[in-house]
Amino acid sequence: MSHLWDRVKRFCREDHGVSAVEYGLLLALIGAAIAATMLALGQSISGRMGTAGTEITSGGSG
Repeated sequence: MSHLWDRVKRFCREDHGVSAVEYGLLLALIGAAIAATMLALGQSISGRMGTAGTEITSGGSG
């Protein structure tokens, strides 16, 4: 993982030949990763809240 991070930092430092399109692609990839993470966490949290709600409603007898 640190190897990837080093490559990203090096990419950001090298500004010769870098266009706005490349920066836009980098931002789009970061945004997609954040969205995927939030979607996965959201579904996990939703499932746990549903289970907790069911337990509360049934009085914990399940």
